[in-house]
Amino acid sequence: MRTMHYAILALALLATGCSHHPSRQDIGTATGAVVGGIVGNSVTGGSTAGTVVGAGAGALLGSDIGKKLDRK
Repeated sequence: MRTMHYAILALALLATGCSHHPSRQDIGTATGAVVGGIVGNSVTGGSTAGTVVGAGAGALLGSDIGKKLDRK
């Protein structure tokens, strides 16, 4: 279970590490993916599918929130 958390965190850091100045949308996407993955993993009792679905849903929600913050 802990390994999955580290894998999600590493992927999120890699995704945002390529740009010099990440937008709020980029930060929201990465943060949402990490938080969603952790929540999905916890809710489903360590299910890989739950982690993946949670990370995807979190990334979408975080991206949307970040995009709205970038517009302000």
